[in-house]
Amino acid sequence: MIKQLISPFEIIYRIIMTLPIKVPMTVHGANKLRTELDKLKREIRPRIVKAIEEARAHGDLRENAEYHAAKEQQGMVEARIRDIEYKLSNANIIDISKLAVKDIVVFGTTVYLLNLDTEEKSVYQIVGDDEANIKEGRISINSPLSRAIIGKKVGTEVEVTTPGGIVAYEILQIDYI
Repeated sequence: MIKQLISPFEIIYRIIMTLPIKVPMTVHGANKLRTELDKLKREIRPRIVKAIEEARAHGDLRENAEYHAAKEQQGMVEARIRDIEYKLSNANIIDISKLAVKDIVVFGTTVYLLNLDTEEKSVYQIVGDDEANIKEGRISINSPLSRAIIGKKVGTEVEVTTPGGIVAYEILQIDYI
């Protein structure tokens, strides 16, 4: 019998790949998920259970559209509950107001930028992937713009590669709110 030796690096890699990945999330994002989870568990789930009970009372389940619709909705709600619980259990919740860093762009900061080509000003908060919403001025920590400005100070100019080409920005202000 031949024993296969596993390198220490392979062992470490296998251990790391089994660990849950902690994802950064703002306090606001975590609170929003908790609120949604509470609503799903306390309001929506009981309403669906009641709809299933009422549909069962109508008789034959094979041709009962109300029953099938309620069961499908129940499946979607239960999947969303599991998704939120997983995200919260693997969240690294960061309260930006409690960080000691006060002069550089970090996760959670609100950054005021000037597009050096168009002179257009914009404001973005750097948040986790699940919280990102460009219409509300929240960009993902993994976006090209966030990656370009993380660790930079006010007055720094950065170039960001976008689908439309390279865009130059200057950091005007950093807020820790």
